[in-house]
Amino acid sequence: MKKKAVIAMAVVIVVLTAGVIISRGKMPYKDLKASDIASVAVYLSPPDETVQITNAEELVSYLRKVTIYNEDTSYTDYCGQTVMFTLTMADGSQEKITACNPFVIINGIGYKTKYEPCEQLSRYANKLLNAG
Repeated sequence: MKKKAVIAMAVVIVVLTAGVIISRGKMPYKDLKASDIASVAVYLSPPDETVQITNAEELVSYLRKVTIYNEDTSYTDYCGQTVMFTLTMADGSQEKITACNPFVIINGIGYKTKYEPCEQLSRYANKLLNAG
């Protein structure tokens, strides 16, 4: 009986540890530098307008904080403003990052995201729109 209790406790500890590791999330842009980006634009809908970003430093500071969790396609069920950043990287590749809280869509794949960094991206894009 004591052996079963020890095994049960070990299983519980493993499951809880796995849950903590999974819930931490990933930061896909934590190592991004402004010098990695050749050009960047942001599209906001509404109002269906695009703004060119001439200095990527501030954007990069927000992208470094983006934290993604599990893949989630339910972002298609949400309404609200969509903010899509199109980054043309120095190597010629492109990254499309869409902030649609509580989701971020990276190159067409939706993820649940940490609220604050995604909200910062939206505010930043709207600040650029209002300044232009």
